[in-house]
Amino acid sequence: MSRSLLAVLLVLLAACSSPDAAAPAATASPTPAPPASGPPRSPLFDQALHDELLAMAERDQSGRTGGADLEGDDPRTTRLAAILDEHGWPTFDLVGEDGEDAAWLIAQHSDQDPALQRRALELLRPVVAAGQASPGNLAYLEDRVAVGAGRPQLYGTQVGCGPGGPAPATPIADEAAVDERRAAAGLEPLADYLAEMAEICAGE
Repeated sequence: MSRSLLAVLLVLLAACSSPDAAAPAATASPTPAPPASGPPRSPLFDQALHDELLAMAERDQSGRTGGADLEGDDPRTTRLAAILDEHGWPTFDLVGEDGEDAAWLIAQHSDQDPALQRRALELLRPVVAAGQASPGNLAYLEDRVAVGAGRPQLYGTQVGCGPGGPAPATPIADEAAVDERRAAAGLEPLADYLAEMAEICAGE
């Protein structure tokens, strides 16, 4: 399943935002279960941090799908800030791909702390360039931060349901090249993403 489809699956379960809303759409991504088997872990792998991040992401998703989440976003944001202080961005080597996804999910949902999101973004960029984090996660966070600031987004990942179906939360910069940027980030074409979103909007 593609990163964009995973992100779509829960984007509007809590609420739909209007297409001209200044705040980002409530994009969420289910946290994948760790694989039963796979390549050997890096010597740098931190099992405790990995498990903590996955548990945090599980609570995040529970709260956004009608389940229990007694802590809410603020404590997770605070904890992520402490993790960034200690480790920088959690890399594949440090926490595995699922742990890196979980850290991204928490950053993505830290809208109440734009400074933390900007910091996470700055830390994530070089880690992606080094092959130690997901380019798709970077694309989503780039757009999240841009939309939160009311700026055009680069990848068109932040959308909401309006009367005419899904629409970007802010305009897409240089839209003619958006699919090229999306492909470089490992994302499907924008039209396919919006088609998936249209199915979700129709079910609301």
